[in-house]
Amino acid sequence: MTEPGGRPPAIRVRKLTKAFGHHAALRGVDLELAEGEFLTLFGPNGAGKTTLIRIVASLARPSSGTVHVRGQDLGKEATAVRRQIGLISHHPLLYGDLTADENLHFFARMYDLPDAATRITAVLEQVGLISRRRDPVRTYSRGMVQRLTIARAVLHDPAIMLLDEPYTGLDLQAADMLRGVLQEMVASNRTVILTTHNLEQGLEMCDRAAVLNRGRLGWQGRRGEVDLDSMKEIYRDVTSRS
Repeated sequence: MTEPGGRPPAIRVRKLTKAFGHHAALRGVDLELAEGEFLTLFGPNGAGKTTLIRIVASLARPSSGTVHVRGQDLGKEATAVRRQIGLISHHPLLYGDLTADENLHFFARMYDLPDAATRITAVLEQVGLISRRRDPVRTYSRGMVQRLTIARAVLHDPAIMLLDEPYTGLDLQAADMLRGVLQEMVASNRTVILTTHNLEQGLEMCDRAAVLNRGRLGWQGRRGEVDLDSMKEIYRDVTSRS
């Protein structure tokens, strides 16, 4: 199935399962996002949110099911898919003994980024780390590591951004900066999946919301169909199911 105009969906997940031993983290998830759509995925700890994000980001393999990103089969074209995705997660994917500059140059080479030095300076200014660019990342506070994680994620100007509980560890100033990054992505028609258990933050910019519980999607709906109070009721109902 394609979008109007013949374009494939930005992300299409079909019958996705993931098991860790006897524990089923995902149980037949179906999900589809159009280009430029912003989905917030709510759910309690252990619902499967991080597992889903890691699979779509090609950092983990599903037990069964398929993922297509902009028409490309993730199982067969993972390298090409990674170039289109930015990821902000609990794991910063940074090297502690390298400086911010060195970390970003490493990723710039992975993405064959032209004029990398100019782009690196721009993203370090964007996240407020320009004065610490030559300090080893191991000397950074948790909040500064999260800022550099954001810089790494946006470095190659990805078409798709995946954010797994991105506000964790951010101070108020950094949280405002991240909100600005997301607003820029919305304005430039990027596709976004944000996972969170914070209903108010999650509803702020999304086009669509969903609730994941025990590895299953228990509800999906358009942002215009819910306000914060009704979302709280939906969340309580879905997450109370066994």
